[in-house]
Amino acid sequence: MQLSQKETSLLKELKDQEKLCVEKYNKHASAASDQQLKSLFTQIAQSEQTHYNTITQIENGTVPQMSGSSSSSAQPTFNATYSAAENTNMQNDCYLCTDLLSGEKHVSQLYNTCIFEFKNEGIRNALNHIQKEEQEHGKMIYDYMAANNMYS
Repeated sequence: MQLSQKETSLLKELKDQEKLCVEKYNKHASAASDQQLKSLFTQIAQSEQTHYNTITQIENGTVPQMSGSSSSSAQPTFNATYSAAENTNMQNDCYLCTDLLSGEKHVSQLYNTCIFEFKNEGIRNALNHIQKEEQEHGKMIYDYMAANNMYS
């Protein structure tokens, strides 16, 4: 499979973003106060590592076959950890969520652009699959924030 210069450049950008996502989710998991949030961030970091590996496969000339479902597990349900009264831990966890939700929006938009730029249908399908997972990550973060009165 021969990639154009533009496709190669876009893959490098996607790979850089996925690497950043892995690093941020792992760091934010360490910094989170709520155990539910630590677990969520760790789970998403593993998914982001899979995305990074998939992009690497594409760079190396392999068009990965994606499974039928975009999500490896069901959407989690979150229990409210924080009451309506803000505290330092809640503010910290809210900041972490807001930062990562912003990142998910950016990465999803980048995947959207890339889907339109690639000639190979298999690559477009793989990128579309990853984009759907990025959107699911954003939904999980939103759900956590909503359960804890962090999203307005």
